[in-house]
Order: sequence, then structure tokens, then C-alpha cells
Amino acid sequence: MDLGKYLMESDDETLRLDMKTDGNTVEKQALWAGITPGMRVADLGFGSGKTTSHLHKLVQPGGMAVGVDYSSERISFARNQYKAGNLEFIQRDIREPLDDLGEFDFIWVRFVLEYHKSTSFEIVQSISRILKPGGILALIDLDHNCLSHFGLSKRLEKTLIEIVTTLELHADFDPYAGRKLYSYLYDLGYLEIDVDMSPHHLIFGELGGIDAFNWDKKAEVAVKQSGFEFDAYQGGYEEFYEEFTRFFKDPRRFTYTPLILCRGVKPGT
Repeated sequence: MDLGKYLMESDDETLRLDMKTDGNTVEKQALWAGITPGMRVADLGFGSGKTTSHLHKLVQPGGMAVGVDYSSERISFARNQYKAGNLEFIQRDIREPLDDLGEFDFIWVRFVLEYHKSTSFEIVQSISRILKPGGILALIDLDHNCLSHFGLSKRLEKTLIEIVTTLELHADFDPYAGRKLYSYLYDLGYLEIDVDMSPHHLIFGELGGIDAFNWDKKAEVAVKQSGFEFDAYQGGYEEFYEEFTRFFKDPRRFTYTPLILCRGVKPGT
């Protein structure tokens, strides 16, 4: 698989990102990180634009939010769906220098670095250049991603671990991105670093529609793009998919993922 290709890309990806984004959670996390009215904010790898719109709300009055994403489809969706004064969406690849965008008071990077295992620190280092001295950088990502389940068969458990390992090797996916965020800010000399951790993908009992759609797309898109060979399943991917979806629909199933939020203040005056 091309390491430059987004692992979850599909015709439904913008919808998936929009559906799974909870605005109240985004606002709570951003307030914890230190967002305040009047700030100029960058939301890098914004997905559907919903997150950027909530950050925009928190910097009013007088603030501005800029969403940056490489996908023309998601840029178009965001511009049509989320409209407001001082809210802008720009098509750029955050792996490339962004210095021409100017400086920001607050930069938000949520669920992005997990897709760039080999270059995640370099991305943070580059992003740091467009943050004003005294500005806040907030990094949010998952840890032990897609690996914490109870109630699945030994065969399915072993296969999921092997799939994630394949994605690490061939798709630059990082299931342990969250635990690295603190060290990135520490190594870059950030001040007032703080860390928060909370459960994400906390699923038990009857399966809700959003969780069903989200995890179905993970199994349908990411797993297929991994190139993994399902040697433990005589029926190949289709047999794996049937067992995986049956497990997820079982109300006895328990699934969670730790979410790690790290923030720091850029040194300088």
C-alpha cells in the first residue's frame, strides 16, 4: 500500500467523520487545552469541518478558525455545511510546510498522527513553526487503537492483532500514537505541558447506529486496503467480516480505546 495514501479513504469517509464527531466532546477538550475567545485557530486535518466549526464557536467574539485538509471532497463538504464569518477551509497537505498560512494562537491536531507513524514527530515539528510564541499546541490521538475488545474468539482476536501489525508495516498506521504525544512536546521544549486521558470507543450493550457505521467502515475499508491474507479463515475476508460484525452486534461485547490529549505552550516571547 502507498504510504502516502490515507488509510480510511472511501466514498463514505466524509460522512463517517462527520457522524462520529461529537461537538460537546470537542468543545470540552478544547476548553481544557486552553482555547479562549479572540484566538486565531488552526484545525489541521479537520475531516468534515464539524470540529473546526466548534473551535470557531469557542473563539468568538473576535476569533478566527482555519481548517486545513488535503481532500478536495472534504473541503467542499465543509464549505457547504459549516459557514460563518471568520471561518475558512483551506486545501493543503499538512505533511508539507504551512508557513505561508501565517501564525496561530492555538493549533489543534486530532486523530491525524495515527495515520503517519514514520513522520509524526516531523509533522509536529513543522506545525510548531506556525504557532506563535506563547501559543498552545493541542495533540489528541488514540492508544492501543482497535485492539481493546472482550468477548471475541481467539481466532478473531489473533487476526485483529495481525491486521493492525500489517497496517503498521504497510500503511504507516500507528495504533500507539497517543502515548507518544507528551514526548513530542517535551522534546520540542514546550512549557506548561499537561496530559489528560479518557475512554473513547466505549461500547457495551446494544450497538448504536453511529458506532455500527464507524466500525463497519473500519472493517470494510482499512482491512481491505491492508492487503492482509486471512489464512485462519477458509472463506477469506468475507468469513472474517461476518464473524467480526457478529461479534460487534452482540450486546455482551465490550470495546474501548484510551484517548490521550496533550497540550503545551510554545516557548518564547
